[in-house]
Amino acid sequence: MTDETNPIDAIDADALRALQAALADGRQSDPALGIGRGVGRMLRRLGHAHISELSLANGRRADVAALTQSGEIWIIEIKSSVADFRADQKWPEYWDYADHVLFAVSPEFPADILPEEAGLILADRYGGEIVRMPEIRKLAPARRRAMQLTFARAAALRLAYAIDPGAQLFVRDD
Repeated sequence: MTDETNPIDAIDADALRALQAALADGRQSDPALGIGRGVGRMLRRLGHAHISELSLANGRRADVAALTQSGEIWIIEIKSSVADFRADQKWPEYWDYADHVLFAVSPEFPADILPEEAGLILADRYGGEIVRMPEIRKLAPARRRAMQLTFARAAALRLAYAIDPGAQLFVRDD
């Protein structure tokens, strides 16, 4: 592989389909999936890595976690409707695991009901735009390292499973 070769080109079609299946957990509505797709495109355009449904140490799951080139952790909460926002108020707990917490909503969402201390991304299935960036709340170095390791392990294990979906999962008991 040369430096100019795209690593995605090296993945065969079956492996790519398996990877896509492994990344979709089936719990999101079509509107939420569209917002998530646009958020992912925006994050990649910014040069950030991202992963969906990242489990956190407090038992919560981040809809999208992003790792920036500088090592910052962003958690993005996708809200596909007002009812979804009102029914789910766990987002303040994300501040313990992120430098920035943002909401991602469709352009039609009444953004004025979202908390000002969180950031705001407007997204559809084609892309997204950061409308309001929250103030940074720097993670402690130990928490940042733990989150970066959680992110890296989750991404690597998902990729490994997608490439070899029949492999047995080995879980340590310690």
